[in-house]
Amino acid sequence: MPLSTQISEDLKNAMRARDAAALNVIRALKSAVKYAAIEKLGADGELDDAGIMAVVRKEIKKRQDSIASYEQAGRLELAGTEKAEIAVLEKYLPAAMSAEELSALVSSVITELGATSKKDMGAVMKALQERAAGRADSRTLSAEVTKRLS
Repeated sequence: MPLSTQISEDLKNAMRARDAAALNVIRALKSAVKYAAIEKLGADGELDDAGIMAVVRKEIKKRQDSIASYEQAGRLELAGTEKAEIAVLEKYLPAAMSAEELSALVSSVITELGATSKKDMGAVMKALQERAAGRADSRTLSAEVTKRLS
């Protein structure tokens, strides 16, 4: 089932279940997807699954930044709300890579490209992001590559 259809179905199910928290998050996601589609493709455009996943990642990133701010300010109840919203959004992303899979992928790309120093990091990161296909975030990939190339 296409991701846009799944989001619409989840929105209906949240309405039926009277799940206000999930309903608000899914509505915001649907709105963000529509705005991104209009921005990229015009008023009648619709994003494909890859485009929708990029929007979901962006929304998760926003919430992660908010969590950091709230925890710094001692507002743990607001941080908890943001964490719950992230849990709802993560349903729309593919399963994350395990630490072993990530380590193996980084090793194979570094070996394949013959990377030996930090100046090769850009090429390694580009190849990794293509192969990870949304199953690992850039920050995690970057940390692993930095550890290997330093």
